[in-house]
Amino acid sequence: MREKVAENHNGWMSEPESSNIESKVVVPKKQKKLLRNSSKVLLPLIGGIVFVLLWEFQIFHTIFNLKTYQLPLPSVILEALQDNISTLLSFTGYTLTEAVLGMLVGSSLGFILALVATAWPKWGKGGLLIVVSLNAIPIVALAPIMNLWFGDGIGSRVAIVTVTTMAAMAINAYKGMTNVKPLALDLMHSYAAGKIKVLYYLRIANSLPYVFTALKINTTASMIGAIVGEFFFSSKGLGYLLSNSIKVAKMPLGWSCIVIASIVGILFYLFIEVLEKIFMRWHASNRT
Repeated sequence: MREKVAENHNGWMSEPESSNIESKVVVPKKQKKLLRNSSKVLLPLIGGIVFVLLWEFQIFHTIFNLKTYQLPLPSVILEALQDNISTLLSFTGYTLTEAVLGMLVGSSLGFILALVATAWPKWGKGGLLIVVSLNAIPIVALAPIMNLWFGDGIGSRVAIVTVTTMAAMAINAYKGMTNVKPLALDLMHSYAAGKIKVLYYLRIANSLPYVFTALKINTTASMIGAIVGEFFFSSKGLGYLLSNSIKVAKMPLGWSCIVIASIVGILFYLFIEVLEKIFMRWHASNRT
């Protein structure tokens, strides 16, 4: 069968049509998305496995000249975790309750302060500066004060976490409420929208990505605040158990507390990410 040879307008003879056809593998969109999502999970998982293996075979001990009583092996930590699982779960629930309550109160107060600072800039900016200054106080200095005010119970740790998480929310939410596009603001004014409607329909909606960023920051900050608060004045919680384990040289149990706290922090962060995808499907970052 003859191949048709076409002549272009310059008089040159073009290659046969069949020679220009390149074989391409077309990957469906669903498979691309699956590969992309699986790589997000597999790469950190492989990295974590490699890290644990290097730890188990004492590579880190050799590099940093550590003894096994200073840095217990993962197998020993796992054994201590299994032996004390009921106590660890009970104390984890106690610490997580402090962290969640404190984060909710602190984030809510920070968001309200951002609203006030946006609606009344002359008064609100001063409040933001006060919150930032409070956030600069170390937790170890804040813990005795909150214990004096709220006693030895859960209230003192909730107060510590509240102060720790308020600034991140206030600053991020304020940035989102004030960083609106001038064109969108002019459009709202062209429809004779009042200050309240502009705040509700434009500024608060625009602040949502910043709000979820602050919540992600506060997931780890709240766990740190609760655990450090338990170090000093508590008879329950992961911080108390970690402090007590170090005092009596039960390092595997202490490291079990650290491992549990890390896992809870990761799950807490992932929970906020799920909420972000649910409430912000319209945002460009969630369009895949």
